[in-house]
Amino acid sequence: MIYSAIVFLPALGALIAGLFGRLLGPRPSELITTGLLLISCVLSWVVFYRVGLGHETAHVAIERWITSGELDIGWAFKIDTLTAVMFVVVTTVSALVHVYSIGYMDEDDSRPRFFAYLSGFTFAMLMLVTADNLVQMFFGWEGVGLFSYLLIGFWYTKPEANAAAIKAFVVNRIGDFGFALGIFGLFAVFRTVNLDQIFDAAPGVAGQTFAFLGYQVDILTTLSLLLFMGAMGKSAQFLLHTWLPDAMEGPTPVSALIHAATMVTAGVFMVARLSPIFEHAPVALQFVVLIGAVTAFFAATVGLVQNDIKRVIAYSTCSQLGYMFVACGVGAYQAGIFHLFTHAFFKALLFLGAGSVIHAMHHEQDMRKMGGLRPKLQFTWAMMLIGTLALTGFGIPHIAGMSGFYSKDAIIEAAHAAHTPGDYAFWLLVSAALMTSFYSWRLMFMTFHGPTRADAKTFKHAHESPPVMLVPLAVLALGAVVAGAATPFFIGEGQHEFWGKAIFNGEHNHILHAMHEVPNWVPWSATIAMAAGFVIAYLYYIAAPSLPAATAKAFRPLYLFFLNKWYFDELYDRIFVRPTFWLGNFLWKVGDIKIINGLIDGTAAAVYGVTQRTVRIQTGYIYHYAFAMLIGVALLVSYVMFMGGPR
Repeated sequence: MIYSAIVFLPALGALIAGLFGRLLGPRPSELITTGLLLISCVLSWVVFYRVGLGHETAHVAIERWITSGELDIGWAFKIDTLTAVMFVVVTTVSALVHVYSIGYMDEDDSRPRFFAYLSGFTFAMLMLVTADNLVQMFFGWEGVGLFSYLLIGFWYTKPEANAAAIKAFVVNRIGDFGFALGIFGLFAVFRTVNLDQIFDAAPGVAGQTFAFLGYQVDILTTLSLLLFMGAMGKSAQFLLHTWLPDAMEGPTPVSALIHAATMVTAGVFMVARLSPIFEHAPVALQFVVLIGAVTAFFAATVGLVQNDIKRVIAYSTCSQLGYMFVACGVGAYQAGIFHLFTHAFFKALLFLGAGSVIHAMHHEQDMRKMGGLRPKLQFTWAMMLIGTLALTGFGIPHIAGMSGFYSKDAIIEAAHAAHTPGDYAFWLLVSAALMTSFYSWRLMFMTFHGPTRADAKTFKHAHESPPVMLVPLAVLALGAVVAGAATPFFIGEGQHEFWGKAIFNGEHNHILHAMHEVPNWVPWSATIAMAAGFVIAYLYYIAAPSLPAATAKAFRPLYLFFLNKWYFDELYDRIFVRPTFWLGNFLWKVGDIKIINGLIDGTAAAVYGVTQRTVRIQTGYIYHYAFAMLIGVALLVSYVMFMGGPR
């Protein structure tokens, strides 16, 4: 009963606000949806204690769903430690976002619709993480895609919001196409979509191949790559990342929900859940490491020069997701989920803190028009300081630190222990750590410190947000500080009891042991990178504020390269968008207008004209028909005479 309540209470809230919001009004709608989410959140922590710490697992059958031939799918919940962790992450952040939105969206008359979307999104995410079969997982997967489209484009009168929502939807369809093919392939191989049955049968398929275009291709490697294609789209990984920064056009609470703890982490969860498959596909795991490491580095370089406060945090999210995938790719799935867990707190904190700043600055998001806000936003500054310390991995190796220090540094250590070619994954992550520290402190310095660059009226009226927006910040800040205390359970000495069978590590996978035996300089490398990023940011934006402009001028091509996001949007526009538009115009003007309208419709018109003329002959008078017969006989006789008669 408790599991059903966690999942379906948000759905109930979404239905009430969505169907009856206009009758109830904005305030009752937001209170009902928020109250139900808070209940779901409390129950999730109870389940986390019972499952994660009490080692309880369960399979809860809800209803029969789809039966067609060999395909027999039930609607059921798979409850284990991985589910419990995701319960806590999803419902906690969602509940706090609901509370925060009561204040942030106070002036918007469409609040019932907004809260219905928030609760609906949460329900879809919970369906995803509780799925015991791939079709149910895909249902939740597409559900979060739908609600993300609705939330990103919530302010539908803004062309930018509509364009961002469509972009997110289309890019995710590319990844989802691969995910769907992977599900089809798994059913074709195992004749089931039930996760436990697939996991039990996976070792027997390991190493088997099938013929494709004249080549013998490993079955599980191919299917794992298709499944990971879905993760790349949903989690905004390199090549399918372009939708994430544009999604900042939605309201700030949406960014905190979607881009900190739910939709973008779905891909990481999926890879961890399907670890019994990926563990038998080492080539696919190598590809996961490559994409994750490149994403972490790429997104960090772009974050260095962004000026929109939300876009800086968005690229930070993209980069941190790369860390999580590196962990999964080297086999340290537990470390990846641990970073997902800690990241949810400090990244939601940063997004909501940015929302507090935007609220104070009358919806201004450009950091170049901020500065000097610390005296006016003391509490928000303190909360964002905690989030920044957690994100940058502040701490001292072997002593103590913020939550991000434990989870992110663990991934860096695992990357070193994995010994990728040239240790490329390790060095890319360390480089990303330095850049993460720089752009995070750049955000803090440009927003809160130094002389203000805001116009006098805006700066004069800047004020702290109401308590309903600040309380969620305080709760998330607490999580950002203490979440690292869970290290022994996630990746420490108690990990085996904590995780049970929720995550699978193959017999040759010893990464969780090896990561604790790396040389002493390895954990210090991340700490030194973090400190170096802070020093450089302080030098550039506090000590010598003229340096950023001088550096941008001296390295203008590189600066423009980063500022334009490696020109991926322009590249995709040239490779995909323009040819697609050309093809569409060609099919319209040539195929439709000239061929269909011209040839086919022209032929039909000609036939119609002949028919109309033929019809006129049918007058109904006998003498007309007799005259026509006489002419026919005359023509026939003439033909016989001139052609010499029959032969």
